[in-house]
Amino acid sequence: MSALLRDEAELRARLLDVSSYAVTLDLTRGEEGFRSTAVIRFACAEPGAASFVDIDPGALLRAELNGHPLDPATLDGGRLPLPGLAAANELLVEADMPYSRTAEGLHRFTDPADGEVYVYTACAPDLAAKVFACFDQPDLKAPFTFTVAAPEGWTVAGNGATSRLPDGRWQVGDIGPISSYLTTVVAGPLHVVRAEHDGIPLALYARRSLAAELDREAPELFELTSASLDRLHQLFDVRYPFGGYDQAFLPELNWAAMESPGCVTFEDRMLFRSAPTDAQRALRAVVVCHEMAHMWFGNLVTLGWWDDVWLNESFAEVLGYRIAAEATRYTGAWTLFSARKSWGYDADQRPTTHPVAATGAASVAEALSNFDGISYAKGASALHQLMHRLGDKAFFAGLNTYFARHARGNASLSDFIDALASAAGPQVPEWADTWLRTTGVDVLRVEVEEAADGTVASAALVNDGSRPHRVRVGVHGWDGAALVPGRPLDADVAPGGRTALPELAGAPRPALLLPNDGDLTWARVRLDDRSAATVTASLSAVADESGRAVLWEHLRDLTRGAELPAAAYLDLVAAHLPAESSDSIVASVLDFSRDHVAARYLDPAERPAALVLLGDAAHGVLGRPGAGRGLRIAALRGVIATATGEDRLARLTAWLDGRDQPEGLAFDANLRWAALSRLAAAGAAGEDRIAAELARDPSDTGELGAARARAALPDPAAKERAWQRLFTPGALTTPLLTATAEGFWLSGTPELRQDYVRRYFEQVPAAAEERGDAVAEALGRRLFPATEAHPATLAAARECLARTDLTPTLRRHLADGLDDLHRTLAHHRP
Repeated sequence: MSALLRDEAELRARLLDVSSYAVTLDLTRGEEGFRSTAVIRFACAEPGAASFVDIDPGALLRAELNGHPLDPATLDGGRLPLPGLAAANELLVEADMPYSRTAEGLHRFTDPADGEVYVYTACAPDLAAKVFACFDQPDLKAPFTFTVAAPEGWTVAGNGATSRLPDGRWQVGDIGPISSYLTTVVAGPLHVVRAEHDGIPLALYARRSLAAELDREAPELFELTSASLDRLHQLFDVRYPFGGYDQAFLPELNWAAMESPGCVTFEDRMLFRSAPTDAQRALRAVVVCHEMAHMWFGNLVTLGWWDDVWLNESFAEVLGYRIAAEATRYTGAWTLFSARKSWGYDADQRPTTHPVAATGAASVAEALSNFDGISYAKGASALHQLMHRLGDKAFFAGLNTYFARHARGNASLSDFIDALASAAGPQVPEWADTWLRTTGVDVLRVEVEEAADGTVASAALVNDGSRPHRVRVGVHGWDGAALVPGRPLDADVAPGGRTALPELAGAPRPALLLPNDGDLTWARVRLDDRSAATVTASLSAVADESGRAVLWEHLRDLTRGAELPAAAYLDLVAAHLPAESSDSIVASVLDFSRDHVAARYLDPAERPAALVLLGDAAHGVLGRPGAGRGLRIAALRGVIATATGEDRLARLTAWLDGRDQPEGLAFDANLRWAALSRLAAAGAAGEDRIAAELARDPSDTGELGAARARAALPDPAAKERAWQRLFTPGALTTPLLTATAEGFWLSGTPELRQDYVRRYFEQVPAAAEERGDAVAEALGRRLFPATEAHPATLAAARECLARTDLTPTLRRHLADGLDDLHRTLAHHRP
């Protein structure tokens, strides 16, 4: 299907005004496909002009424009020409459509736990034409109604209120004008829990095999939903505008969640089949609040074109963390944001970086590659900085003006800036120029001159960057054995400027001065010599959790840029992680240490010792007296993931056999599969053990665990079987493809791995082109040979990137992977 170009979308938007869609879906026609019939009513500003409608069918059966048949043979590249338009038009398009196996269109899932079947639409951002005929661009909004024929015993949910018609079909009512990418229909033998809050009907849906999990989690989910609604109603003049608020927890989504108005969809792993950490529960709260914020940012007011995706995602991102911290019991949610920002910091330091807004994306395909840490984390950080600079009163007054001007319509960056400037003044356009239209990360540091008596002679905050910042400088001093925060210093620093900190003059030099204390801006930090020495010796003594999160991110940044040797970073982990009390910090530090520092930055001969060090650090947390349940779960995962050597692998085997398991923690399905994957990669478990575990856990979680473990097996035959499944169209769903890719590079001889490096760069372009963006994402990101930092790998990557036939999504991931290889090699240089 041809990707829509921006100039094509602009022309069609000037020409057409869509008044309504009536879509009928017949889901009773078998396992392979469904019947889709769309009736679209629309006006044309230039009668006699031509346009086109988007439709990507298995078979186009019938098309009529104003009662006159259109030739199905004219369909080309997913576009059906519409010649000779009248001032008022009615278009009917009927087609047989294939179900998706990659959550791109109408996805069909058979639950291995009980054989029940579920379907749901996944339309964002240009996939609605795989479900029904439409003008698939965000600025042609219209009311939608859906009529659905479903098998007996199924329940249907969607954007609007649902009802049963006399003929047994389901009808999903309209909720006012929305974009085609925001439509949703969910169907199957669903388990549902209902409630109401502030006059708004609430519902939760999940597949029947997760009924117990949904019932268990429903009280907290309703509590989060209600708290988020209440807080957003306090901040915004416009109440929630879409009737009821349903939340459906679904398998095999490509996104963590999708903000479809009236019926938000989430990955059903958020129902926690296995015990979660506190950080995972907090992150779920953030996601619930994030999707709720989308009801205003993205749904009530929708971007006009995809290069303004930040108008959706950056706002939902920052408000997700803020609402969770302010309105729910997860008051430490901002700590999670510090870890989330690493995704954006990495993206903004790559050759593929781009501005937050106005990226100039010429096509939907190009814009899709920019759904990344810049559009989410950096954009959210820029808004967080703007809130701090303007204050809530001016900031939210501007947002309410924005909603009042553009409700139920579309908007652009300039519309947002105009609305915000009406409340906050002329500084807003300047802020947009410096923060939203530029790239890169500034560096903030504190310079200290020390007097002969050890007091501070002078101190200044220095900005080695191109943006203004309003930040807090944390002043931390010793109180017994703890480094506690004193009164922070608020400071504005101009681009390339320095701001004196006279409050420090004449006082004893603080043990730790932390630029960007509280994580209020988008910047890397560099510490003065005294502060750096304090962190090296006493990071675990820093009492403030947010401060520790900023410092661990600082150390990660130094290591990723080869400013801090890999071994030195691991020494800091060994010294300070065992005392860490935040399971979010424990998990993120262990993940980076294992997947980057040990697996890439160290020489191969040093890696076993590094894994032992990390395992000891994780075990120190696991066995620490008084450690909470969530903290111990995070530590146990680290112990499993770093197990190496005969004794530690034998311990995993014993745990799988039910012997000597960690006291007080259930060794549940996710932990069992993690242990088995580790054993498989080490050659300490084989196919028989994997098959037995899958028989024990025949769920989709089990299928994913088995796929990952089988791909991790080191023998050549197992590698070849995994490779064939990865590159055979239709062999694997997207989650199974991802799991197989994650396991593949965990083992194998150097010679075998290098042969697959060659095959990867030879085969991945065609696979991405033929199988779509979900597959391109999985193969380009998860299967990229990031651990194989050799000259031959770099040469193959460069040669592949020189091709002109790569999809934008694949090109982005290959370029980012090449950047990672260069960073790895920087650690290997003498």
